[in-house]
Amino acid sequence: MSKVAVIITDMFEDSEYTEPAKAFTKAGHQLVHIGLKAGSIVKGKKNQTPVLIDKAVRNVIARDFDALLIPGGYSPDKLRVDERAVQFAKEFVESGKPVFVICHAAQLLISADVIRGRKITGWKSIIQDIKNAGAEFIDQAVVEDGNLISSRDPGDLPLFIKASLERMK
Repeated sequence: MSKVAVIITDMFEDSEYTEPAKAFTKAGHQLVHIGLKAGSIVKGKKNQTPVLIDKAVRNVIARDFDALLIPGGYSPDKLRVDERAVQFAKEFVESGKPVFVICHAAQLLISADVIRGRKITGWKSIIQDIKNAGAEFIDQAVVEDGNLISSRDPGDLPLFIKASLERMK
């Protein structure tokens, strides 16, 4: 099955990590948690869900993985200030491999300058950011554009997970 990189740091939206992670694991996919410091534990913003970081982003390359999951919350905004996190996201999108983004996750892709000319959705507070980055914002539960699968918020998780699992078949 697929080896899925999950790029994540503190203050992620708990359900946007836990629900896809549970579904991906149940389907036989391996998750590798990528963060700023290997061995650290990051926590979700609402339920304080702990996630152990397996590898530091400075020590990974996109070609070692089959797909990328970027949960939302404040995590993407914190990651986008790290040059290597931005570069990893950029490499992944440009690789053509599946990239799953939900809610605020598009912020990392905006900083990576990889959504210009693409169709994407996200949380309502970043609609203008998405447009300013040259993408077409689509207000629907799941938007698929090439290797990019995006959703707006936790309410879209069932359809987001379904589309993501389908892409990894």
